[in-house]
Amino acid sequence: MDRSPHPGRFLVLEGIEGSGKTTQMERLDAALRAAGHPVCNTREPGGTALGERLRGLLLDPDLPGMCAEAELLLMFAARAQHLSEVIRPALQAGEWVLSDRFTDASFAYQGAGRGLGSGRVAELETWLQGALRPDLVILLDIEPEAGLERAVQRGRRDRIEREAVDFFERARDAYRERAAGAPDRYLVVDGASDPDTVAERILAGVRERLPLHALEG
Repeated sequence: MDRSPHPGRFLVLEGIEGSGKTTQMERLDAALRAAGHPVCNTREPGGTALGERLRGLLLDPDLPGMCAEAELLLMFAARAQHLSEVIRPALQAGEWVLSDRFTDASFAYQGAGRGLGSGRVAELETWLQGALRPDLVILLDIEPEAGLERAVQRGRRDRIEREAVDFFERARDAYRERAAGAPDRYLVVDGASDPDTVAERILAGVRERLPLHALEG
């Protein structure tokens, strides 16, 4: 698969809370760098000074009354700055952008979890991103109960992590539906497996989907 309209590559890790994204981001980042690829490691919401400020608001457990529309627009405000300041420049420079979440998270969390529907998210996606889409979305799939148990073990839960299980069930279903609808752009990995196995499956999938000759062997 080689359809990128830019010199770089755009990989995104997605999944509900407790799916292991942070651990696998670190491992994939290390593998890409060891193979000689320039990597831009980033996250959403965040990745820029403005994005990190907005992240603080979005995850603040002391702001439980935020309406779904405000949450969605704040996510896309952070994403607009992220695209302008980090993602597009890095891709044009030929870097491999590795992001912890991107727009699939908005389809899952605000579209499905909050019940806003995919139509509104898709309109914002098209307006903001144009034709830009990730080259590959790596979905770490896990049962919500298991993921939330992991999240609780990390300590104080943020505003999103405090949602009920059915919220994460809707988000997970949306992720899986999007992956099933475009299997060439998604790599689904069992996030409940041990970290070493998950890392091996991710790297094998990336090798298969993208031209990673430097990672062969």
